[in-house]
Amino acid sequence: MNFTEQDLQQIARKEMSVEQVLRQMEIFRRGVRYSQLERPAVMGDGIISLTAEQFPELIGLYEEGAALGRFIKFVPASGAATRMFKVLTVLLHLEEEFGFEELREKCQVEPSLSAGLEFFLKLKKFAFYPELQRKMQADGGEIEELYEGQGLRIILEYLLTEKGLNYGSLPKGLIEFHHYAEETRTAFRENIAEAVKETRDNAGIVRMHFTTPERWREAVEAHCSEYCRRIAEKMAVKEFRVTFSVQKSSTETIAVDLNGEPLREVTGELVFRPGGHGALLENLQELEGDIVYINNIDNLRPEWLKADTYLYRKLLGGLLIKLQKQVFEYLGKLEAGENGEDLLREVEIFVREDLNVVLEEDYASLSREKKIAELIHRLYRPLRVCGMVKNIGAPGGGPFWVKDKKGRISLQIVETSQIDIGDAEQKRILQASTHFNPVDVVCGMRDHRQRNFDLKRFVDEEAVFIAHKSKDGKEILALELPGLWNGAMAYWNTVFVETPLSTFSPVKTINDLLQKVHQD
Repeated sequence: MNFTEQDLQQIARKEMSVEQVLRQMEIFRRGVRYSQLERPAVMGDGIISLTAEQFPELIGLYEEGAALGRFIKFVPASGAATRMFKVLTVLLHLEEEFGFEELREKCQVEPSLSAGLEFFLKLKKFAFYPELQRKMQADGGEIEELYEGQGLRIILEYLLTEKGLNYGSLPKGLIEFHHYAEETRTAFRENIAEAVKETRDNAGIVRMHFTTPERWREAVEAHCSEYCRRIAEKMAVKEFRVTFSVQKSSTETIAVDLNGEPLREVTGELVFRPGGHGALLENLQELEGDIVYINNIDNLRPEWLKADTYLYRKLLGGLLIKLQKQVFEYLGKLEAGENGEDLLREVEIFVREDLNVVLEEDYASLSREKKIAELIHRLYRPLRVCGMVKNIGAPGGGPFWVKDKKGRISLQIVETSQIDIGDAEQKRILQASTHFNPVDVVCGMRDHRQRNFDLKRFVDEEAVFIAHKSKDGKEILALELPGLWNGAMAYWNTVFVETPLSTFSPVKTINDLLQKVHQD
């Protein structure tokens, strides 16, 4: 590929190298290395369930940690809501005006547009409808007249463009999700309300971090700050420590069309996209948190349906603290020179059964010194406890036992795009999967000396994948770095816990907000 001078200047501004971009282009050409699934993680083989008898202990450990201010909530919110409004964007780019009759005819020719018809039929049910109505009335328009006539495309202009709400460009966190009696909550507001219940310490301090697009950072900070001020007294919060960061431009990846050719803007500039959640590993590192909850910006229920969400966040946090305490105790003993046979056997059982570590085949034949070194090596890693819900066919990743290129087996979260479904055996393993990753993760970020781990040491750099995205209503290909909870955490110690489906209510498309769980 020959870069123009303009291209070279653009690449330099992003603090990237030409070689870096060429390597990305090469991945599009040659394809990615697929994950090698060994078997699905299932109940009793990689996934555990928590019993009611365990609840008091785990909740107690969580509450003790929360009181000390150990928890912080980290929410990746760097992406725009393009996928959420994909079908509506296609309708917006139609040249002619249309009403319901014309839209029904279009749906008969192109069934994928039926989601747009459903959107309009139930438009008044969305939490943002009153604000949309106000925006149109401010310009002298009347939404009811347009709705009943040929003005559906005009309504989309006010919904998706700067003419109105600009939802086609805003971060998903600024979309109004839920309507309450006294307020409307965006995804940002819902996450802040959750953080109050999850991270508030004995001093009344709530800790939270959002990643956000640089373009929208000022607006996001203002939006969140205003909400924090408004609810602080009502929710008994003395101080909101809500911080923000942007995804570094040096972690972006070049985008291509379906033929593998680089995309360009109308200005001639190359199109770069954020490198997926995996690019946020640096943001997570710079947070220097102790115990960090990681949750998606869009897996949200209204407040009156969050009882199970709050319960299981406490249980996951408590379990992490329990396991972490044991890890720290064993590391302390082994490093202090304790090496009795009983201790080594005890640590080995803990590593195998509690941390799901598959030790090397020759472990039993190792000398005592090498066994100690191997156990320390396995214990000295970041720790994560991940909620897993039963698979209901939602798109995304799941829990599997995976074999790496050296033949080592470990528990991993794997995206469907990382699996070679053209391989019959790999497809069979995928179809045998019973659980799904809702991104309900709690992370132990510090070692037994209270130093933050260098997270880059625990990344599988080859675990990139190619994702199908959309731009201006057209399908494109984007390269995503090792996912934050996929390849970026490949060499963490991992525990999977079954959580109920009542904790999982993602909003991936706009019509997901029409589901009963999101309606008042």
